[in-house]
Amino acid sequence: MREYLKSDINLLNSTNDNLLANSGKQIRPVLSLLIARACCGAVNDNTLRYALSTELLHNATLLHDDVADASDQRRGKPTLRSIMGPEVSVLVGDYWLVSALNAIMDCDCGRDECLKLFSRTLGNLAEGEMLQLQKAENADTTMEDYLRIIYSKTGSLFVSAAKSAAISVGASDTMLEAAQQFGMNLGYAFQIKDDILDYCGDQDMGKPLGVDIQERKITLPLLGAFANAGLEKEMQIREKVKNAVPHFKEEVMAFVWEYGGVDYASAIMEEYVSKAKACLEAFPESEEKQMLGHLASYIAERNR
Repeated sequence: MREYLKSDINLLNSTNDNLLANSGKQIRPVLSLLIARACCGAVNDNTLRYALSTELLHNATLLHDDVADASDQRRGKPTLRSIMGPEVSVLVGDYWLVSALNAIMDCDCGRDECLKLFSRTLGNLAEGEMLQLQKAENADTTMEDYLRIIYSKTGSLFVSAAKSAAISVGASDTMLEAAQQFGMNLGYAFQIKDDILDYCGDQDMGKPLGVDIQERKITLPLLGAFANAGLEKEMQIREKVKNAVPHFKEEVMAFVWEYGGVDYASAIMEEYVSKAKACLEAFPESEEKQMLGHLASYIAERNR
């Protein structure tokens, strides 16, 4: 990643170094490396380039998201937006995105297919954000809307991470499909867990609780509470979310807990974890296959 981010502009290099020092969990490149090894027992230079491309692309979108959401903290640290301004955050995000594309272009196995794969992912990311904004206007998000949003914003990049890795080692069609399905189900579980943590996460996780509902984003815990509470109560809460009435955040969070929204979301998340683990049957027995199963479990159990 440092190699592809290298520039002759000192300010850009120092900024990139600071961002890399707060790099987060790096689950997506870990997924890539484990998938490649589960397929054929080894990784190669193409695998590494695709893996780092997913992480560069992911962080590029976070730099842009911090501007769109006016976020002051990311991973427990001040955001680049809050330190150097939104313009710098957008520009550095663009640079990371181009660096990801440069890494893909340097690959000599599956490059064209993976360019299309990552291109679709970028389109999905933009569409997911716009659909979420559209739905926030009327607070009318349905379960179908929610699943499309979280696939677009999260699942699609997990798919790219897993499938590009399988492509990089010449995996069979069966393994390619299994890698894609594993990434998709893992992505769903990951985002659902994030949405659960917005209602009950560790206060030290780097952002306050209730951010989603404050931004009028209706996620699975709230949809689950709607399902348990009945239509009349649902419409009352949706109206309060839509109009952002005073103290609606506290009322909505209490509503979610009263009507079992977190338990509802947790049960669906576990279903996606189970689906992901079932995909691993397509791979031969190996330590990496076991690690992929552990990764799926970790996503469900994490507290930040």
